[in-house]
Amino acid sequence: MTKLEALKDISTKKELADLLGIKASFLTYTLYIIKPHTQYTQFKVPKKNGGERIINAPNGKLKTLQSKLSHLLLDCIDEINKAKFPDAEINKSSKDHVKYSPTLKVKISGAKIKQQPSLSHGFVRRRSIITNAMMHLGQKNVLNIDLENFFDGFNFGRVRGFFIKNRNFNLDPAVATVIAQIACYDNKLPQGSPCSPVITNLITHSLDIRLASLAKKYKCTYTRYADDITFSTRKSAFPPELMKEEFDDYIAGKQLTWEVEHAGFSINENKTRIQYKDSRQGVTGLVVNKKPNVKKEYWRTVRAQCNSLFKSGKFTKIINDKVVDGNINELEGQLNFIDQIDSYNRLRQKAPLNHIYEVAKHGHNKSKLLSGRERTFSRFLYYRLFYGNSKPTIICEGKTDNVYLKSAINRLVGEYPRLANKKLVPKNNKVEYQLLIRLLKYTKRTRFLLELYGGTSYLNYFISKFDKHYKYYGAPKPQHPVIILLDNDSGFNCIEKSLKKIESAITLPLSLKKQDFRNAEFIHVFHNLYIVLTPIGAQPQSMIEDLFDDETRNQKVSDKIFNPEKDFDNTKEYSKEIFAKKVVAAQKSTINFDGFKPFLDRIVKAIEHYDTIR
Repeated sequence: MTKLEALKDISTKKELADLLGIKASFLTYTLYIIKPHTQYTQFKVPKKNGGERIINAPNGKLKTLQSKLSHLLLDCIDEINKAKFPDAEINKSSKDHVKYSPTLKVKISGAKIKQQPSLSHGFVRRRSIITNAMMHLGQKNVLNIDLENFFDGFNFGRVRGFFIKNRNFNLDPAVATVIAQIACYDNKLPQGSPCSPVITNLITHSLDIRLASLAKKYKCTYTRYADDITFSTRKSAFPPELMKEEFDDYIAGKQLTWEVEHAGFSINENKTRIQYKDSRQGVTGLVVNKKPNVKKEYWRTVRAQCNSLFKSGKFTKIINDKVVDGNINELEGQLNFIDQIDSYNRLRQKAPLNHIYEVAKHGHNKSKLLSGRERTFSRFLYYRLFYGNSKPTIICEGKTDNVYLKSAINRLVGEYPRLANKKLVPKNNKVEYQLLIRLLKYTKRTRFLLELYGGTSYLNYFISKFDKHYKYYGAPKPQHPVIILLDNDSGFNCIEKSLKKIESAITLPLSLKKQDFRNAEFIHVFHNLYIVLTPIGAQPQSMIEDLFDDETRNQKVSDKIFNPEKDFDNTKEYSKEIFAKKVVAAQKSTINFDGFKPFLDRIVKAIEHYDTIR
């Protein structure tokens, strides 16, 4: 039974709670015991074109409940679309499709599978402002319309009535009432709730269909992103039946006005504009004349802030005509946003870059592949992670090592205050666990932008280029070390060979011979870069999996035994990924992590050593 079928089949609060994956008592307490005004935090955010937007953000239990409802409704939407468009790309899940298309592509020449109609792009899975902008690329005329007081148009009765009367849902009135109670505040859908955008998309879908039909009639393309509506056309003049400009005023066509008002909205005349091909055309904040892109002023500001950060360790920005200190998290968010667009445009190339950006294809030196913006983002990430890092950065050899370390530190937190701590949060009277180190996460973009993806080949290259990258920055010297954790086995051979050529590389304790790397508690390469190897005992080599006791390593999963090697018999053995997920992470509260203590001790000693020399 699908989620939608299950939703249509229920009639009580308890059944709805079960479908949401919560207890009925939690639902009752959150909706009917706690007072609504205590569950929202209200604040104002400035609008781009002046004025303020009031946000009512849910707290704690209510936010959890609304998130559960949001996910349920998104699942229902996926099921509805799959039934209507079974051959659409978004519904394909084959290995080749996922590999080729990590995100839904709109108007990409290489797309192998046809697209499902794209009308609403805001708060929809695998849609974004990029896919919204793509629909209006290279048009001669672009019309932007804003629906006035959009969220205020969805009151309790409208939400409840939709779920009762809509033919895709036809819910029991009692269930529809509870859904409206979860979603609404002060008799309307609040901006800031995780389920508000999903419900507005459901209710507004009928308007989308009618406006898309109207657009087709006049040879236009239509999309909507929340309350932003866009029409575009390749015709030399924008159809006056939809919108015409007279004496710097815009006059909406009768049918367009009627459709919008019939749906319970009104057009915000102050935000209506037609953009012509010889001017900069924007759709939901992106320029769409030739390709989706940010405005030049936006990128110039971000680039200048990065340059200031690299030189001085800080930067400023202007808010309300006042110069204030910049926030590095916000800057990273802006760079990520730009990078999403750049990544999307790479996929649109006639010969798109391989989706996983294989180093093997281009060699380790990919500087010629990076655009200027990607190079700036690469330098920012390098600064954030390895130079201006706010806590020690730990680089593991593989993804599973992160799971092992986090689990071990979590269990041994009381013994390692330099690595993590636990503190009581008075607000909810809960004990929170906080890592005091940053474990680097490998992604396709770190592989492309930083040439880091685990494995000794990548790490050896990272070490060889570290000094060059370090010297690029003029900001105050790093306050925290970068520590590479490695297995003390044959994989270390290539790095050991490189270290012997680095004059400044020393082994600690100093009683060891200078190049006795394998027996060192840690190795200080140069600057703030360190290497920590797994301890060796009776055997001449070791790997991180050796730190677990025999009872843990010998656990069977689906009657298979654990084999940490790359080559294993899948019919009888299971991999490190399965071991990390189904044994270590799943059973971390009962596993004996004492074998990790010597390894963790070495990490702490490396951190303390840098404290003395920084």
